[in-house]
Amino acid sequence: MTYNAESIAVLKGLEPVRHRPGMYTRTDSPLHIVQEAIDNAADEALGGYCRHIVVTVHRDHSVSVEDDGRGIPVEVHPLEKVSTLEVVFTRLHAGGKFNKDAGASAYRFSGGLHGVGVSVTNALSTRLEVEVVRNGARHRMAFASGAVVEPLQRVGDAPRKLSGTRLRVWPDPTFFDSAVIPLGQLERLLRSKALLLPGLHVSLSIEDGATSEWCFANGMLQYLAEQIDGETVAPLFAGENYAPQGDENFPVGSGAAWAIGWTAEGTVARESYVNLIPTPAGGTHEAGLRQAALEAVKSFAEHHALLPKGIRLTAEDVHSRLSFVLAIRMLDPSFQGQTKERLNSRDALALVVRMLRDPLELWLNENPDPGKRITELAIRAAQARTRAAQKVEKRKQSAVAILPGKLSDCQSEDTRRNEIFLVEGDSAGGSAKAGRDKDLQAILPLRGKVLNTWEVDAASLFANREVHDIAVALGIDPHPASAPDSVLANLRYGKVVIMTDADVDGSHIRVLLCTLFYRHFPRLVAGGHLYFAQPPLYRLDVPGQGRTRLPRKIYALDDGELEAAIDRLRLDGVRREAISISRFKGLGEMNSEQLWETTMSPDTRRLVRVRMPVAEVARPVMNMLMGRSESAGRRAWMEENGALIGAES
Repeated sequence: MTYNAESIAVLKGLEPVRHRPGMYTRTDSPLHIVQEAIDNAADEALGGYCRHIVVTVHRDHSVSVEDDGRGIPVEVHPLEKVSTLEVVFTRLHAGGKFNKDAGASAYRFSGGLHGVGVSVTNALSTRLEVEVVRNGARHRMAFASGAVVEPLQRVGDAPRKLSGTRLRVWPDPTFFDSAVIPLGQLERLLRSKALLLPGLHVSLSIEDGATSEWCFANGMLQYLAEQIDGETVAPLFAGENYAPQGDENFPVGSGAAWAIGWTAEGTVARESYVNLIPTPAGGTHEAGLRQAALEAVKSFAEHHALLPKGIRLTAEDVHSRLSFVLAIRMLDPSFQGQTKERLNSRDALALVVRMLRDPLELWLNENPDPGKRITELAIRAAQARTRAAQKVEKRKQSAVAILPGKLSDCQSEDTRRNEIFLVEGDSAGGSAKAGRDKDLQAILPLRGKVLNTWEVDAASLFANREVHDIAVALGIDPHPASAPDSVLANLRYGKVVIMTDADVDGSHIRVLLCTLFYRHFPRLVAGGHLYFAQPPLYRLDVPGQGRTRLPRKIYALDDGELEAAIDRLRLDGVRREAISISRFKGLGEMNSEQLWETTMSPDTRRLVRVRMPVAEVARPVMNMLMGRSESAGRRAWMEENGALIGAES
């Protein structure tokens, strides 16, 4: 095959569009080439020259777009030597959108396909007819497959004040997957033009069918209120901000208009536009909105001291429940692809942040109650994100949970008789291991105070090593109070015994463990499996009395039992001075025999079974005692009940 100069093809005029239409427009339907004609009319409205846009879908699938703008110029173009109207429809990269100097052009902030818009429409249509009214005359011209078939001609007079352009397009079905224009998308497109240009009347007529009209006097605010699904946590906030003359960072007139609102639930509604062109794939202007919203809400939260300790807001926390309509105006926007679905311009991010951040922060501070509700919504999202990041699963091997290494398990497999002692400290744990019944009793030493799990999500419980080891040793997972009894199917012990020192620290650990079981393992408590061991606080060494009464040891649980024991001994003739009284500082002071005899032996120990309290009564009390934000309530409760607690202890 010969390869020479003649092998190189040069596509001229509109041939590149017809040869590779996918490079210039979407080819799923003709909607986009019709949109280019609509965008031209909207650009006239943006410049203040157009008040009405009328779109008609005809029976033969052609579409008419009519506006009352200035009308496309029909004079001979000084360089092309043909009418300007012909240049606009037959030359790529030709149009008023390139004349953007100093605000003199109506197309300073226009959209379109960089000047290839209506020429692409012409190239991909079997026929295109255009009528222009301007300067007291009516002109007409027609094209077929991009070529002129009816030259420009004056077809009549018109009032001097009347002007506008009417375009009728017959899309060529050979270039599209479907020749039918999706009416739902066309309707949304036209409605968006009306909302972005308050006061503009837009109508859509289906030949032999219905007609829809839109005109939003209140623009974006009205539109977003109609789109939002669910109740907002605060009133919608709408505004606009544009660079003034002499701005050092942005061209005069560039800026943003917006309507934003937050909902606690439901589907969020989000739409963005650049120079009236919809950007369904988002882009840098939406990133700017995210950053502006984050900075404003974060500043408000810090100013009002609303952030809980350890919580840091991110853009996603603030943005996740945010609905918005955002429209920016900027010079020479850069898009991803010719169809302009995503904005790539880096300047757009800084532009939106500059225009939106300060007005939003001011609005939040002027409306502190709605501002706090918005901030609380973001904080909840941040807490959920933190919990998800901390989620830890049980460590498993071969689908079987690995028992904690510090657990001294029992030998029996009879779960109804087996017992596990949760013991405070390694020292007491060592004594308990040495003195226990190895067949039925397991020992799990706990180091330090257990985590307060009242406000900890079940998904992140296992991030704490002690809680993880307790759950694995028991063989059950966290569950709600409404869970069925089957959640205890794998429970490895019939009795779970909390064994702590008989002092304030021991009581605190016991409360923390009760909180864990009540909050995250309630069926264990309801099933009667949870117990408190009651180690003695005192030991009385009583001397022998003759041959009949040998020396003995008596254990007293508390001060009351101590005094009662002394009274009984005095009645038996034992003088108080002869009794040696020692106070245990903790379980670790007991040797294995003493611990077995006083606290672990089924024959001599005293256990207290923990019952499940009534939820309506218990939850408010637990929340007051264990909630992080309830310090004031706790203090008041302690001041009121402190003497009672002291007397009981």
